[in-house]
Amino acid sequence: MAEFLGYRPIFSDTAVAFFISLPRRRQRKLLDRSHELAADPFLVSDFRETDADGRELSHVMSDGFIFTYWLDHAVKRVMITDVDDAE
Repeated sequence: MAEFLGYRPIFSDTAVAFFISLPRRRQRKLLDRSHELAADPFLVSDFRETDADGRELSHVMSDGFIFTYWLDHAVKRVMITDVDDAE
């Protein structure tokens, strides 16, 4: 089993539903962008907000997608809560 040293992207049910609605080429692009996001979790986001649980949500637009996520530093995860099409 592979051991991850850095952050890993984790997708919510909402993000997975969006992912499976895409054609394969866009799915690959979304996965690539999510791994790039996890490789640089301290990227300056386009804007931020706080959710109902008090977590800071970041929003980043990348390659035609808008990612909404929060960081779980304790377990090194980028928790992707939503992905939207920016095109």
